[in-house]
Amino acid sequence: MKSTITVAPPAAFSFGRAGLNLTLCLAALLWFLPILVAVWAAIHPAAEQGSFRLFAPLTLENFVHAWQAAPFGRYFLNTTLLVLMIVVCQLILATLAAYALVRFRLRGAGIIFALILLQLMISPDVLILKNYQTIGALGLRDSLLGIALPYFASAFAIFLLRQTFKSIPLVLEEAAIVEGASRFYILRRIYIPLAKPIYVAFALVSISFHWNDFLWPLVITDSVKVRPLTVGLQLFSAPEQGIQWALIGAATLMTSLPLLLLFLLFQRQFVQSFMRAGIR
Repeated sequence: MKSTITVAPPAAFSFGRAGLNLTLCLAALLWFLPILVAVWAAIHPAAEQGSFRLFAPLTLENFVHAWQAAPFGRYFLNTTLLVLMIVVCQLILATLAAYALVRFRLRGAGIIFALILLQLMISPDVLILKNYQTIGALGLRDSLLGIALPYFASAFAIFLLRQTFKSIPLVLEEAAIVEGASRFYILRRIYIPLAKPIYVAFALVSISFHWNDFLWPLVITDSVKVRPLTVGLQLFSAPEQGIQWALIGAATLMTSLPLLLLFLLFQRQFVQSFMRAGIR
């Protein structure tokens, strides 16, 4: 018995598809252009910043000068502690809130969830004045806790975890209750492990947002001891010092590198998590 192998004909050339691909490539290049400019400025001497010569000499001195021009070590420590504090509190509060909305019989649970989602429609910048007054009344101005406190409750995290917890079969919890497990044990051993991709995805989004947050830390901080990276980075473009593009490029790359590494490490979990959340 002879088996026949059919070869699919080559796909016909389509001007529409070629035009779409060209448009996407140009859009990607346009999006990537500021990063290329920052890389060029960071690895070339200050005298070569305006020339863009192909074989201009390379240097790493801009990174050294940028690190020495400001207390970047302190800025990195402040930003790391700030982001960790916010993300941990967000995940703890969102986990408890999502579990309560899904498994507890709360009167008016739908209204409560609608009010939580209403927070997504309010820009944080609108609340800066009220937040400033509240943080000042609590005596937390110019402190890491004062920067982090307005962000501890995240409606986005509650929404994601609620959708995930709803998809977990109730029989798993009922079986654990029959075995004598407590609510916190069930939450720790069943719900949290099954929602791990959602935790990773939200943590990446939250870290990226708060690592780059500028306006609120600028308003609430006064001293170097609590100043994050974004606020410290503005010193390189201060009018009295002049705009030093080489130092700005080097400092920008040093600031963005941790986020880039995080995304490269967890990009698969990040995309899959939001796809699953959207399907639910």
